[in-house]
Amino acid sequence: MLIQCPECELQVSDKTITCPHCGYPLQPNIIKQRKPRQSNKRRRLPNGFGQISEIKNRNLRKPFRAMVTVGKTETGRPICKPLKPDAYFETYNDAYMALVEYNKNPYDLDPGITVKEVYEKWSPGYYATLKSPNAMMRSWEFCSAVYDMRVKDLRVRHIKGCMEEGTRMVKGELKSPTVVQKGNIKTLFNLLLDYALEMGAVDKNYSRDFKGSGEEYKVEKDHIIFTTEEMNSLWKHVEDTDFVDVLLIQCYSGWRPKELISLELKDVDLEKGTFTGGSKTEAGFDRTVPIHSLIRPFVEQRYKEAEAAGSMYLFNRKSKFKNATVHLNYTQYRKELIEIYDKLNLNPEHRPHDGRKTFVSLAKKYKVDEYAIKYLIGHAIADITEKVYTVREPEWLRSEIEKIK
Repeated sequence: MLIQCPECELQVSDKTITCPHCGYPLQPNIIKQRKPRQSNKRRRLPNGFGQISEIKNRNLRKPFRAMVTVGKTETGRPICKPLKPDAYFETYNDAYMALVEYNKNPYDLDPGITVKEVYEKWSPGYYATLKSPNAMMRSWEFCSAVYDMRVKDLRVRHIKGCMEEGTRMVKGELKSPTVVQKGNIKTLFNLLLDYALEMGAVDKNYSRDFKGSGEEYKVEKDHIIFTTEEMNSLWKHVEDTDFVDVLLIQCYSGWRPKELISLELKDVDLEKGTFTGGSKTEAGFDRTVPIHSLIRPFVEQRYKEAEAAGSMYLFNRKSKFKNATVHLNYTQYRKELIEIYDKLNLNPEHRPHDGRKTFVSLAKKYKVDEYAIKYLIGHAIADITEKVYTVREPEWLRSEIEKIK
């Protein structure tokens, strides 16, 4: 309903508190309630909680940096370092929530932590992934010389010292590490310092600066094919034993270990039933191998799991240190194979390339064409006519590889 303003005599609504034309108070008894002014003041962080700073004057997508408090100086000032694994966030609230989660369960290690203390934090989770951790536990006993060192002071010479001069007491007698135990010590420090690096206790993993499989620790052995009995055991336990499917994929495709674990989803064509990859030699690069019908279900399952996890790689594993799926690396690939050999009572002398040699052996047994074998495993073809002038159709390669039973 419209009424007339007593002051300006213009029409206004009877619901209005003041005249919109002249400001005359039409309903002086009603006090207009104003919305409380929103404060831009950010919540103050408690002492020792950490720091959040905004990086200005730069066009950053994530300008807020979260820092965690890891100690204090002699004068009582906090020592801070970036939150790991991610220190930069799009908003202040995102950084604040990350610090809240961190302070619920701090995972960074004290800068002065010793090698033994890191081992005690890391080893329970690692050993839980092993079927038989005793070998690694015994190898750790050779490392007593570095137990009380600060982990950030550990260098290559200290690790090699454990491998060359370490001793442990066995039935009242001091024993030196065997060749296998030297390799275990190297592996142990690789993984231990990976953990220390992830947790912020070291800036570099010096254990990975040298090769423990060099001539001084490496014993050359011939590759051993999987026997008929071992292959039958693998097929029998493919459903109830982790990673057997990966080994069978290698046995029926001929990939080198690093070629196999480097396959990406874009390299796999499920519609055509092929995967493309390869490395090391010119003949091995970008070769397309038909997926044998016996291993196709395993490849399809791995493909679906990788897609669900958001991984670009075909072969992945669960991370030990965080709830995430990560790309399967060569060290983990080798460890998984050793566990299969142990669990299924296979020849412990088997090596990661033995699946590839088994493929060649099976191909020859079932009379696969010699040139098809060379192409499938990425070996050079010396015959100039076959190499340059002969075109082999993909279906011919498929018919050849399907000869293998």
